[in-house]
Amino acid sequence: MATHIVLNQKGGVGKSTITMNLAAVKNDALASPTDDVPPVLAVSIDPQGSAVWWADRAEDLPFMVADAATEGEISRAVNIPGVRHVYVDTPGWIGDHPGSSENGLGGLLLSEALDVSDLVIIPIPPEPLAFQPTVRTIREVVEPRGLPFILVINNWDPRDGDVDLTQTQGFIREMGWGTNLANTVIRRYKVHTRAAAQGVVVTEYDANRASLQARQDFHKLTDEISERV
Repeated sequence: MATHIVLNQKGGVGKSTITMNLAAVKNDALASPTDDVPPVLAVSIDPQGSAVWWADRAEDLPFMVADAATEGEISRAVNIPGVRHVYVDTPGWIGDHPGSSENGLGGLLLSEALDVSDLVIIPIPPEPLAFQPTVRTIREVVEPRGLPFILVINNWDPRDGDVDLTQTQGFIREMGWGTNLANTVIRRYKVHTRAAAQGVVVTEYDANRASLQARQDFHKLTDEISERV
């Protein structure tokens, strides 16, 4: 079983969207009619509960979603028989002492999630305000634990041109994380921003051109992650 933690100190970088859509694509690839339970689980340790709210609005998600933000039972959630992949959605703020009990239950939950992590997925939007929170996330949380990680440029609007994208890619390489940078860039589509309110995931989008392109990004990213775990 592989456990993936979607993490960045900066809020609003798309952690819940990435968590839910990666779970949907991976479940679509692995699920079989003979499965007793879906092979993929999304776990929320975010007190705001964006992924849980999303799931509550859905009629029938193809994968499981668990709320561990108040239970503190990450280990139990990721050891459900039949589950083969877990994606963990984390809070937007990781505190002054990330992953420690000094941050209360949130710190303990994050620490517990990191203890079982096989890969940390770090979304970063192509904007300078996201740079320093991303550095802190990696320097203070990920690297001290020796965890493998992948940086994913998220929410890039091609209509804005390549300047911000190129600047973000250059910053990541200057920091020495070029080999951790995903080749896949998650492009910005309105269908992504509306999905949570509509209770749908990327595998359930309507079959139009924009939706198919949006889905393609997550299929490519899922393939990249599979090569790293």
